[in-house]
Amino acid sequence: QVQLVESGGGLVQPGGSLRLSCVASGSIYIIYSMNWYRQAPGKQRELVARHDGTLQYADSVKGRFAISRDTAKNTVSLQMDSLKREDTALYYCNARLKTNHFDPAMDYWGKGTLVTVSS
Repeated sequence: QVQLVESGGGLVQPGGSLRLSCVASGSIYIIYSMNWYRQAPGKQRELVARHDGTLQYADSVKGRFAISRDTAKNTVSLQMDSLKREDTALYYCNARLKTNHFDPAMDYWGKGTLVTVSS
């Protein structure tokens, strides 16, 4: 069993900041990447930021968001600055990992944390 639990969402005014955190726990053998996705109402889920040893960002958040990861603690964070109304979404933590040496890597997801940017 693997669990990903997000925290840190909430209501923030445009131009404000929030920091999301996610911790992975359970039967983890190796984590290849820890990532953040988001899904806005009526839209498809999209990749926001990826951390697999290299960093990747969606064009819409470059220069405003920063992903960081603590491999020893199996955590990933997303620092979100200069937030815009269009950043409003349910943010999901994702990890690609193996639970043992033999089985292939799989994607695991948290339940999401809501970020609302509004005045």
